[in-house]
Amino acid sequence: MSDDGEAVLDTAPRRAPPAARRVLVFLLGSLGDTVVALPALHLIARCFADAERRVLTHYGVSEKAASMKALLEGSGLIHGYFQFVPRSKEFGSMLRLAAEIRRWKPDVVVHLHEPRGMLRAYRDTAFFRLCGIRKMYGVPARRDLQVSRLVPNTPRYEHRAEYLARSLADLGDSRLAHSKSWSLGLTRAEEAVALRSLSSLNACNGILAMSIGTKVDVNDWEDANWTRLLNELGPRLENWGLAILGAPSEFDRSEHLRASWKGPSLNFCGRLAVRESAAVLSACTVYVGHDSGPMHLSASVGVPCIGIFSARNLPGRWFPYGEGHTVFYKPPPCFGCHLEVCVQYQKRCLKAITVEEVADAVVTTAAAIGRTGSSDGAREQALA
Repeated sequence: MSDDGEAVLDTAPRRAPPAARRVLVFLLGSLGDTVVALPALHLIARCFADAERRVLTHYGVSEKAASMKALLEGSGLIHGYFQFVPRSKEFGSMLRLAAEIRRWKPDVVVHLHEPRGMLRAYRDTAFFRLCGIRKMYGVPARRDLQVSRLVPNTPRYEHRAEYLARSLADLGDSRLAHSKSWSLGLTRAEEAVALRSLSSLNACNGILAMSIGTKVDVNDWEDANWTRLLNELGPRLENWGLAILGAPSEFDRSEHLRASWKGPSLNFCGRLAVRESAAVLSACTVYVGHDSGPMHLSASVGVPCIGIFSARNLPGRWFPYGEGHTVFYKPPPCFGCHLEVCVQYQKRCLKAITVEEVADAVVTTAAAIGRTGSSDGAREQALA
């Protein structure tokens, strides 16, 4: 067992990774994509501890999504960045990017990006060879790395973090069950900001964290449900505070919803850096929200999450990782549609999730945790 009481797993690689002075990591995405890749990034840092590690990524996905750089800066996991322009059709720009990376002289590339078909995998391989890299890990150039596996004897598919652990098995064990694999290395200054920010809620019995943010409409549970939820939870969570987090563009909407909460509350949307938000979340008791970056951030700092999911993605793929979470996912025959806007069925999967069952889940989780913030027993993550 480790000092913090967790099982120490075998982290030895299947075969020793090559000596490397510079390691390139390929990972596009924003907050949620980066959070679920944390165990993979920690694995890379262990295997190539003495190497300079840079990420090839785009700096921002949308105004609602925090950038990867904002999350990882100061973590010690990554030392620099190359900017990738997604969907670029200009061949010359890709050649210039390859030349820039080649001048840096990376020895190894670790591919953490979502699989996008065999042709894209071959194109990625060709691009990295053009960058002068010969040793590659995680490139989904095998059929079994192009798909998420159904977890035996369960209704869910492998989590994104589990997929990454499988794709990087040659580097060693990603230690998904170990809390340190999810660490952002928050600084004392960031934790101090969180304490100051939450000071008005110090006398509360607990703090409910919430985020209504989502990048796609099909995941939005909508304001009528959120208003009813806050109205119902207020009397049931006696002397609890509410902390709402999200992007600057979500401030006004969150402020409107905050009026439905009868107790003390704070609206942090756009007011905190993303790592400060992580520190705030770590001091909260329970989180409730959509499938979104803040949900994954809450799970990574050990806060039990109540996740409200459309059936846009396969069940389990983007659930909050770990034990103690409750997930509402009600799959219609069209689950796994990957739609951004549901025109034909008007989000019937999401609308099937009732305010009453979400409120009950929040209260049950709060009762199990109690005032100390430590769980009295793990609750099974389930398909509602």
